[in-house]
Amino acid sequence: MMTALSFLAALAVLIVVHEYGHYRVARACGVKVLRFSVGFGKPLLRWRSGRDATEFVLAVFPLGGYVKMLDEREMTVAPEERHLAFNTQSLGRRSAIVAAGPLANLALAVLLYAAVNWMGVMQAAPVLPHPTPDSLAAAAEIVGGDRVTAVAVADQELEPVRSFEEVRWLITQAAVKGQDLQLQVDSAGGQSAQIRNLALSRFEAGEIDASLMQKLGISGPYTRAELGEVVAGGAAARAGLQAKDEVLSIDGRAVHDGAQLRRWVRESGASGTVQPQRWKLNRGGVTLDVTVHPDVLLDGGTSIGRIAAYVGSPVETVQVEFGWWQGLEKGWSQTWEVAGLTLNMMGQMLTGQASVKNLSGPLTIADYAGRSAAVGLAAYLTFLALISVSLGVLNLLPLPVLDGGHLMYYLWECVTGAPCRICGLRAFSSWVL
Repeated sequence: MMTALSFLAALAVLIVVHEYGHYRVARACGVKVLRFSVGFGKPLLRWRSGRDATEFVLAVFPLGGYVKMLDEREMTVAPEERHLAFNTQSLGRRSAIVAAGPLANLALAVLLYAAVNWMGVMQAAPVLPHPTPDSLAAAAEIVGGDRVTAVAVADQELEPVRSFEEVRWLITQAAVKGQDLQLQVDSAGGQSAQIRNLALSRFEAGEIDASLMQKLGISGPYTRAELGEVVAGGAAARAGLQAKDEVLSIDGRAVHDGAQLRRWVRESGASGTVQPQRWKLNRGGVTLDVTVHPDVLLDGGTSIGRIAAYVGSPVETVQVEFGWWQGLEKGWSQTWEVAGLTLNMMGQMLTGQASVKNLSGPLTIADYAGRSAAVGLAAYLTFLALISVSLGVLNLLPLPVLDGGHLMYYLWECVTGAPCRICGLRAFSSWVL
């Protein structure tokens, strides 16, 4: 129910804003609007309003919407109303009306991102986990506990960062653009202002997808190699392990963080059998040696080790909040960055450089809507902003069925001085999916 309601609410907001952009600018340009529809198909609810008696409609299929205007190419227009028809307007006015929908979505994204910045959110601190072996992060000599203080793309100046999410976003941007990244860190060993060079340009475009961070060797923010709840009867309980135990080493190998400990426990069962392990612990300042024999189970057809205990301490968090002007400025830059990243990824998919798996269908979008709504308001607003940017960018593409296609026709008219003959402009449609 949460997923369905969150998805429908997201659709309603995005469609209404998009179509209202067309509607508002059309009215400002003196064009008569006959219908404002949210959805397609049989109307469920309708009413009339405004000086033009515009018909507002809520239809049965809520996967898009349109604004229908007075137009001589669609109907007979009375001579006294000809000046109100869309097709009789100047090229500049027609272009403004068509562009208003996508631009309204982009403006909404700016406001949504700004709202999240103003509200302030708790995010994971920019502390890196111990990377997986033979990864780019390992080659950069990152150590679990390194705290990122600033990031520089290619040869640009270092910019300060506040959270792990900000670091993740900058890594994604650089990887898509094929640029290397410099991380300035306060190292886990106590040294400050150390530089870690991530050679992201080594990634092939087809490798850049939702699992980018795992491929880089960074599974998530840093957690201490500490045990949480221990399940009765499991391997951890049988070995006498307790919550708050800090794992220092396994069979003489130093454990740097929770991610590494989880990985080693899982990998211990890869052969189908696990030999007893010697764990060195710190329990309340006392060092203990414990023998642990992980259980083996199948996970998706793969044998893994398991100790039946929560592994890893709670993630360190920071409050990320901005003032009014700074939050709005950052909302603008976030929208611009997401739009550029979207276009870049679309271009790579069209040329076969990136996988079409990066496209998300309605079920995926609905799932993300439900998950973000369950996490909290800030996460849901961020999700809405991301989809709103995608919708705005998509509708500006020069394809005949989209707003960008109509703008392409108008560009032809501007250059040649004559209307494009293949431009069969009808009521605008804005498909969300």
